[in-house]
Amino acid sequence: MLLGIEWDTANNWVFAWSILPILLKGLAVTLQATALGFVVAAVLGLVLAGLKSSRSRIVSWPARFLTEFIRDTPLLVQLFFLYHVLPEYGIVLPAFLTGALALGIQYSAYTSEVYRAGIESIARGQTEAAHALDLSALRTFSVIIVPQAIPRIIPALGNYLVSIMKDVPVLSVVSVLEMLNVAKIIGDRSFNYLIPLSMVGGLYLLLTLLAAAGVRRLDTRLPKQGLPLR
Repeated sequence: MLLGIEWDTANNWVFAWSILPILLKGLAVTLQATALGFVVAAVLGLVLAGLKSSRSRIVSWPARFLTEFIRDTPLLVQLFFLYHVLPEYGIVLPAFLTGALALGIQYSAYTSEVYRAGIESIARGQTEAAHALDLSALRTFSVIIVPQAIPRIIPALGNYLVSIMKDVPVLSVVSVLEMLNVAKIIGDRSFNYLIPLSMVGGLYLLLTLLAAAGVRRLDTRLPKQGLPLR
């Protein structure tokens, strides 16, 4: 019996080592989707936050409505809309790009609220001083308010980076070969799901720990008074 267990264990290690290169290719897709999705979420979220902070209701109300609409509809619905509906209107995007955009758009609603909280934490006197110096609203927002707000919201943005990473497996529904989808295919073909899924779980744990450590390090290194103004 012991010999049988040792033989199975040895075979399991061989199997795990043999599928590792394939899983690493899926890992690369996961990281790319995470990075692109986070960039879209960070940029679009900042734009939405700026529009929502406008004093004009014509500008702020549509931005607030769009934020609520994105936040209150499931990611899968948005993903299927981009993947299946847009081609009917002549807009055809690769599955990977569609998935990354869906992730970015979904999380832009959350990052916009993070930005809004950071912006509102800046003393109103900063804005009044910029107006006294005859700076435009756009320049005030981009070079005075945002550089001071960013160090205060790094931990919250880092949390959403990790959340995006963990939501990447949703892209498997549109045939994106990210890490979990690769593991599932391996399991389907080998009738062994334990090893590939366990390896994916371990890789995700490692990724999230590294991301969290990176965010903490960035949070401690950034000046709390804000980024240098230009």
